[in-house]
Amino acid sequence: MTRDIGRVKEVAELVRANIQQVIVGKEEVIELALVAILCQGHILIEDVPGIGKTTLAKTIARSLGCDFRRIQCTPDLMPWDITGVNVYNQKTGDFEFRPGPIMAQVLLMDEINRATPRTQSALLEAMEERQVTVDGVTMPLPVPFLVLATQNPIELEGTFPLPEAQLDRFLLRLPMGYPSEAEEGDILIRFEKGSPLLELEPVVSAVELQTLQGLVSEVYCQDSLRQYVVQVVRATRTHPALELGASPRAALALYRTSRALAAIQGRAYLLPDDVKRMAPYVLVHRLILGSQTRLRGRRVEDIVVEVLASVPVPVEG
Repeated sequence: MTRDIGRVKEVAELVRANIQQVIVGKEEVIELALVAILCQGHILIEDVPGIGKTTLAKTIARSLGCDFRRIQCTPDLMPWDITGVNVYNQKTGDFEFRPGPIMAQVLLMDEINRATPRTQSALLEAMEERQVTVDGVTMPLPVPFLVLATQNPIELEGTFPLPEAQLDRFLLRLPMGYPSEAEEGDILIRFEKGSPLLELEPVVSAVELQTLQGLVSEVYCQDSLRQYVVQVVRATRTHPALELGASPRAALALYRTSRALAAIQGRAYLLPDDVKRMAPYVLVHRLILGSQTRLRGRRVEDIVVEVLASVPVPVEG
């Protein structure tokens, strides 16, 4: 088992190094993205324009050796533009299904909040059940299936905020953040003769990726740590600053991502620190502040810190 987990760490390092041929810095974001990929979860990359959200998503997709499609979301994008549509063939007299871009292993939804709620809802079934239904016929999606979505939280004109049900389908929400001064200088040098993304090659196959994803469930977790995950999630439901706490889906997400983080670090067992590190990225976009809390200017991130501080960490023995 330890040898298998070692392979997870080895491949994760290869993918990380491949991504860093294009992306300068952002080690934390890259590692968290690898966690989501191992959990077969979807990623929402959120930050201001020009930070590198789309570049990161495209770099991840190129590194995985999977079939890739991109959708540039606009207000006139319709659900069938994503899922596909049945078209009447005059020669055969039958309807033929023309698959949409969602029939890909890696799907980039660029500026997802520019799509209308009707179009956003077309992704709900696909993201949760890995299938789409067109004209009453249900079709499975390719395996693996990963949605990478980008969103600009600043510009609100012409956008449609994602509803809670849609946000809950994303395993992680990752902010990018501005680069440091040294990193920004490196970006100028790296991109002065063109984009290194054009020469990037896959470092893992889709088949091996599925094998590694299956190994995450083999990471050992003590009963006390499993209960710790439950207690952290339940504490969000009783916190006075929150109008809506985390759902059981959030508990599953926290449990799975914590084990994936352990695997990436080469460990076949879970630690409390894994849970504490993943909690902000798993829980923040699933919680809703109360009206009085918002008026006081408090952030969801601060509440998650309070929740983690309030729940006793299990101690061995």
